[in-house]
Amino acid sequence: MSATDAGDLTRLTAADLADRIARHDVSAVEVTQAHLNRIAEVDEKIHAFLHVDTEGALAQAKRVDAGEVSGPLAGVPLALKDVIVTKGLPTTAGSKILEGWRPPYDATIVERMRAAGIVVLGKTNMDEFAMGSSTEHSAYGPAHNPWDLDRTPGGSGGGSSAAVASHQAPLGIGTDTGGSIRQPAAVTGTVGAKPTYGGVSRYGLIAFSSSLDQAGPCARTVLDAALLHAVIGGHDPHDSTSIDAPVPDIVTAAREGDVSGMTIGVVTQLRGNGYQPGVLARFDEAVALLEKAGARVEEVSCPHFDYALPAYYLIAPSEASSNLARYDGMRYGLRVGDDDINSAEEVMALTREAGFGAEVKRRIILGTYALSAGYYDAYYGQAQKVRTLISRDFTRAFDTVDVLVSPTTPTTAFRLGERIEDPMAMYLADLCTIPSNLYGGPGMSVPCGLSADDSLPVGFQVMAPVQADDRMYRVAAAVERALGTDRLLEQAPAL
Repeated sequence: MSATDAGDLTRLTAADLADRIARHDVSAVEVTQAHLNRIAEVDEKIHAFLHVDTEGALAQAKRVDAGEVSGPLAGVPLALKDVIVTKGLPTTAGSKILEGWRPPYDATIVERMRAAGIVVLGKTNMDEFAMGSSTEHSAYGPAHNPWDLDRTPGGSGGGSSAAVASHQAPLGIGTDTGGSIRQPAAVTGTVGAKPTYGGVSRYGLIAFSSSLDQAGPCARTVLDAALLHAVIGGHDPHDSTSIDAPVPDIVTAAREGDVSGMTIGVVTQLRGNGYQPGVLARFDEAVALLEKAGARVEEVSCPHFDYALPAYYLIAPSEASSNLARYDGMRYGLRVGDDDINSAEEVMALTREAGFGAEVKRRIILGTYALSAGYYDAYYGQAQKVRTLISRDFTRAFDTVDVLVSPTTPTTAFRLGERIEDPMAMYLADLCTIPSNLYGGPGMSVPCGLSADDSLPVGFQVMAPVQADDRMYRVAAAVERALGTDRLLEQAPAL
């Protein structure tokens, strides 16, 4: 194979690659090596990967070529967010407190991907313990946006989206607690889907906020995302929150993209002051094209969405303060202190001081305070009541519309360093995505063009009822088809 042909392999969709491998037009090893070469070529600039597993990736590709494993995405490379445990591979969650830890088991979604022949290239950069919206809270330095290296690729899963956007991998896995798949997808011009809560196993996902966390696909097209979602989805007895029901037919929905006869609700509360004009213009254009494709469009008010952000920043830190208590320097990961000098309590304190970054400490403090005696009912309890009201807003809306839509994020990618000293400004990046996490329904970002303000990508968000992930894919595919945004990355500056 010529160098030109090898380079072209990194520009193909996952569906195209899988088809060519299945027809033996190209080997899985050739596809994997092309992507490993691409990582070596550009990742010094992007810093999407924290660890590249060259040996393991090529070994898996050889198994595909030998016919030992098969599936609809067999031989297709993937970038895996470093919050998903992988047997024998470094898994840090972007934190120094887990530096050097090699898990003794694979997460369920990793097992499923390996069984289906997907090739894991390595582990991607992220905000520490998935707490952030820019990857600037990674203990290993930020990732960079391929559209403009001075800008964020989003967070917390900016590494996976940046890897996909820069053609280092055709597929990625992210996790979404308040928008950490969808917001990076929006600002990098890629596709990102948060499945229904419980629709994809969380076994082996390092927990941030257990009632909100959900793993899902990152891709360059809606169909690619659906194909990956179908591989990783479904019931898992290892996960007590896993839904014991089949995954909806999301692949057919993504292939068809037919919205004729559907009713689409535009959320009134998720547009207006503070939204970048170029973002709203691209969003409105996409809505108009859906109407032209046969959908009926109406405005929908979800009044309690205005309280989603403060409710989230009480619930998520509270759960984080509980989940992160396990990092005590006693069992695994970083350990600071001398057993001959320090007590167990001192070792814990020294380890956490050295191992946790500023944002993680901030959220642990917030959560511990919200759960403390005398404040629990006033803060955490009240936030859970707001969560119920937000869920009721969704339920009422879905009585009259099939899906809800909004911009994915109020602005395009902001500059690295621009918000790092202003936590509230950083948190506002997830303004549109948080409601569906609190509700538990699926949400997805699909590119809808470039903002006229700065020629950077804009994301279009689709939210659907619980276990109606197929509706989400159907609408997202219609947007992609109407705007031709499956080719959007061709406009990105060459690296």
